[in-house]
Amino acid sequence: HLATSLPLPSERDHLRPRIDLLVFMIDIKSKYSLKNVEASLAYVDASFFLGKVYFLVTGVGRVNYCSVEMSAIWKLGEAYCSPVLFCELELDRVRVATAQRLLRILEICAGHIPGVSALSFGLLMKNSADY
Repeated sequence: HLATSLPLPSERDHLRPRIDLLVFMIDIKSKYSLKNVEASLAYVDASFFLGKVYFLVTGVGRVNYCSVEMSAIWKLGEAYCSPVLFCELELDRVRVATAQRLLRILEICAGHIPGVSALSFGLLMKNSADY
């Protein structure tokens, strides 16, 4: 399910499935995109930041057109203890690989992969970005 911002409308709460993963998309070419994500974070329960929140940064192939500082994105990931993923949605191969990666992360967050928790996987993802 997709939403442009949080909070989600409450009138359909009873129909909404369990939320296992939140992926905040930040378009590196839009300062509004980052501001929208920052505003939406206030509506996320603190327990979700234990391995179930990721930041997906799009438009990384167009560094010349950046409106968002990379340091702001890294600080956001650090502040919320959440991994930052990068992709270029305009390239089919990268878009498919990113979708597959997110589906695998969702399987882990939903508890469908035995022996791997969302928290342990999130920490592994975060630590691998440090190298």
